[in-house]
Amino acid sequence: QVQLVESGGGLVQPGGSLSLSCAASGIIFSNRAMGWYRQAAGKQRELVAVITSAYTTNYADSVKGRFTISRDNAKNTVYLQMNSLKPEDTAVYYCWGGGTKWGQGTQVTVSS
Repeated sequence: QVQLVESGGGLVQPGGSLSLSCAASGIIFSNRAMGWYRQAAGKQRELVAVITSAYTTNYADSVKGRFTISRDNAKNTVYLQMNSLKPEDTAVYYCWGGGTKWGQGTQVTVSS
């Protein structure tokens, strides 16, 4: 059974930082591309960042230079370091494990 468990969301002021983690089980983690998506209220879910099994990364234009995705295959965990956060980054962030494999989501709120 595939499980993706996110942690690390919360409330942060504009310009602040947060780090998200996603612990995976039930999959061969090292062989998979992993990613983060987000969904703001009233909007469609969108790609934030993805990292392949070869550690190639890709980012949405809106987060380039501010967010960093990384992975630790020994811990079956993917991370998202978010810096210089903006109010428009407010959303539920979902871990993606390929195909239709999703975590439960973690809320990130950027507000003063």
